[in-house]
Amino acid sequence: MSLSQFQNYLEYEKQYSSHTVKAYMRDLHQFEAYLKEEFEMDNDSVEHFHVRSWIVLLMQNGISARTINRKISVLRSYFSFLRKQGLRKDDPMLKVISPKIGKKLPSVVHSYQLETLFEDIVFPQGFEGLRDQLLLKILYGTGLRNSELVNLKVEDIDWKAGRIKVLGKGDKERLVPLLPALEQEIRDYLTFRKNYFEEMEETYLLLKNDGKRVYPKLVYNIVRKYLGQVTSLSYRGPHTLRHSFATHLCDEGADLSAIKKLMGHASLASTEVYLHNSIEQLKEVYKKAHPKAKKK
Repeated sequence: MSLSQFQNYLEYEKQYSSHTVKAYMRDLHQFEAYLKEEFEMDNDSVEHFHVRSWIVLLMQNGISARTINRKISVLRSYFSFLRKQGLRKDDPMLKVISPKIGKKLPSVVHSYQLETLFEDIVFPQGFEGLRDQLLLKILYGTGLRNSELVNLKVEDIDWKAGRIKVLGKGDKERLVPLLPALEQEIRDYLTFRKNYFEEMEETYLLLKNDGKRVYPKLVYNIVRKYLGQVTSLSYRGPHTLRHSFATHLCDEGADLSAIKKLMGHASLASTEVYLHNSIEQLKEVYKKAHPKAKKK
């Protein structure tokens, strides 16, 4: 009875989507089936050790910590609802601790792979090939997010100072330096673009073949296409180049606070992951190359 009440609560009071409601109820029915099979009881009589035993079973079955935490979150909502409705006096979830989710290191393309991309991969002749190559170089050369790249305007480039003004998350502006080689490639692209579109004026830097600005999905597809020629990483989106930008700076000894400013991070904690990523890569190099590391 309480499960149907909870479902009505999700649908009509919380106004969750049908997809979310189905996901909640699927987890609850799964837990209910476990209780009936193992303890011959229903959800309403559960104690904290019943929940813990279910968590242990899920972990033994290879269910990820992230998925388990989602199921725990559903149970917390359910038992909180029961208390508010006066259907339970206590909350068994107060003594349940969620498993820790290990931090996943960002996917990074090796510097030699990017060297292959920019020096050996042949891009198509014409406007789209020139644009695609520049798009990749800007992402790797500045660490911009996909949305920041899409919204980059020609007027945001300070040619005299050799830098670009970027509007990041929360409408926060930051200044990112442009390497002379990248600045020259942008100039060459703009010259070609001006002739290609017959003097058409467009405020955004990167355009589609029809003269309108590129959009995030197109940028993602371009990056995935070309990175697929130099790396086997499963995720090969714009953020891969952003992560590579920061990690390679870290590899070369750049100050974390400087990388934080370049990336537009709100806190240094977001930037420190690249230091850890850099250390993990050093460990892999050591394991493969050092004579002592090879010995068992």
